[in-house]
Amino acid sequence: MQNFAFYNPVKILFGKGQIANIATEIPTDAKILVIYGGGSIKTNGVYEQVKAALTGRDFLEFGGVEANPHLETLLKAVELIRAEGINFLLAVGGGSVVDGTKFIAAAVNFEGDPWDILAKQTPVKSALPFGAVLTLPATGSEMNTASVVTKWETKEKLFFSSPFVFPKFSVLDPETTYSLPMRQVSNGIVDAYTHVMEQYLTYPVNAPLQDRMAESILKTLIEEGPKTIADIHDYDARANVMWCATLALNGLIGVGVPQDWTTHMIGHELTALHGIDHAQTLAIVLPNTMTVRRDRKREKLLQYADRVWGLVDGTEEQRIDQAIAKTRDFFEAVGVRTKLSDYGVGLDVIPLISDRFEKRGFVALGEHQDVTPKVVAQILTLCA
Repeated sequence: MQNFAFYNPVKILFGKGQIANIATEIPTDAKILVIYGGGSIKTNGVYEQVKAALTGRDFLEFGGVEANPHLETLLKAVELIRAEGINFLLAVGGGSVVDGTKFIAAAVNFEGDPWDILAKQTPVKSALPFGAVLTLPATGSEMNTASVVTKWETKEKLFFSSPFVFPKFSVLDPETTYSLPMRQVSNGIVDAYTHVMEQYLTYPVNAPLQDRMAESILKTLIEEGPKTIADIHDYDARANVMWCATLALNGLIGVGVPQDWTTHMIGHELTALHGIDHAQTLAIVLPNTMTVRRDRKREKLLQYADRVWGLVDGTEEQRIDQAIAKTRDFFEAVGVRTKLSDYGVGLDVIPLISDRFEKRGFVALGEHQDVTPKVVAQILTLCA
């Protein structure tokens, strides 16, 4: 196991009715900005619960954060915060709203162009405190320091991470997910699954606990994910998937082990260029990353085949083939298509993405730092 430092101060309020407790987590003298997305929280009862919990508190609202939060929109919130003297933020929505709120929190006191936080990875020195009420289990943003933002003007989707943007608290009430469109439910399952795979499917470093934890999340998603689609009011299944999505990317399974993230880097470009949902890009890319990188991931692929899918018969190559096929089939089974052609995208995207990777210096990706733009092109070729 590799050396590591682990720190996660986020307080989780999990279960039915927990939104009512947010007032006790926010300073009584705080001037609050409630940040949300397209307005679905005003039709599914979440907004009313938040408003009731904040009775007597000083708060304003900022809506319209996109599914892939746009820099241009977030900067409007920054202007509002500065003008109104806001000192606490409350993100109410899915991972994109939480990601957007993290950027807003970091940008308010940032000196210079806030886009540099992402484009130049300029360190964040401070951020406004914020909490989150999660309505879509997927990204794990409710318990980590990562944020992904899109600059709509240039079709760039980039990320940053800073310990200053840990949420102070996050509310996870599975009932808030009942009204989600099935597409978002499906996407959340795939997103969480792929987050685990990016940290698990690399190479062995004698970290059996992290491996077993990762495998348990994968198996739980395989077992519980379809239940959330079959019955939208299955509270137990929704609760299990919600907690899986949080644990998939709160840092715990990634300590002391190598990580990949090639699939995510490629997926970000597909979203930025063609507007494909984030999880859809992951479903397209991951099985083909597994195929192209099978020799470098061989030991963990065989472990994955055995422990997650129960594949013990046949040759090693056959078991690897079957594990990759079962991964793709699982994504399809929960409603997420796995080919570029399913989304009307052709292979002409390959040179553009490869060129972007070259210009950004993304020339040594993956757990072995040997995923070059040429390898990225090989992966994308299989995605057709």
